[in-house]
Amino acid sequence: MRSPYSRLAGETPPAIGHNQGPPLDPGTSWRRHCWGAARKSLVGTIPLEVVRRRVKRARELGLDYPAYASILLGTGRDIVGFLFTCEAIGLRLQRTVSLPLPVTAKLGALERCERLLMTDRDTDPARLSGLLEDELKLRFAGTGPEPENPAHPAAGRAAIRALLDPLNLPGDAVVMIGTRAEERDWAEAARLAKFMAAPGYFGSTAA
Repeated sequence: MRSPYSRLAGETPPAIGHNQGPPLDPGTSWRRHCWGAARKSLVGTIPLEVVRRRVKRARELGLDYPAYASILLGTGRDIVGFLFTCEAIGLRLQRTVSLPLPVTAKLGALERCERLLMTDRDTDPARLSGLLEDELKLRFAGTGPEPENPAHPAAGRAAIRALLDPLNLPGDAVVMIGTRAEERDWAEAARLAKFMAAPGYFGSTAA
């Protein structure tokens, strides 16, 4: 079953009769058993002090502990950056820039990770980055446009790598926060650590 953190508003639910269960191909039960046993074994050997450090790190990243722990288990890496889309953070750009106050607070509270921003194609990334830093005191380490062909995952991958490569950021240590199904496809094509739907990260504050 897909994590609620990656579910997007308006997605079509499974058809009648689909229980959202695991695939039934041969060997699935055995693989699930091995995976579950491995996870239990790992959790059972984590010292309490390590758990405390991870809980603290999850707070620094604005994540709850289960979400953070699932990324650690899935990638073996700590999170070094978040890639946000303009729609995900509720950005409004007219004569000035504005964000919902809870979003501004959460972005400003992030510690020991980079903030990255994917802009609309008709927005100047450098100008927007300057406005966000000057007016909201939010510094983004990298800003760049979304792909020219948003429906094509490969184009999304190229746009993401154009943001990450100058900073030498590994894709599997970056989480993307977005609002659209195609953005999740971009994240998967770029092999990012995780895609999270904006409400799963910000709640309803970015709407």
